[in-house]
Amino acid sequence: MFELSKNILQKVSFDKTLFRKELMKAVKWLKPEEKALLMIWCLTTFGHQYKDVIHEVYKSVVKS
Repeated sequence: MFELSKNILQKVSFDKTLFRKELMKAVKWLKPEEKALLMIWCLTTFGHQYKDVIHEVYKSVVKS
């Protein structure tokens, strides 16, 4: 599921709204250790573009 999530995020990275939506789904599906790995991967790969979205999604997941 982790690799699938990465592939999907790469494919939708052209659109901020789609990226946010797919990242939310991925974070809900993944195991806790995979969530941490995905966050690191997202920040490394898309941090220059979507750093605010990544932090926003992970903060909202921690609250719920």
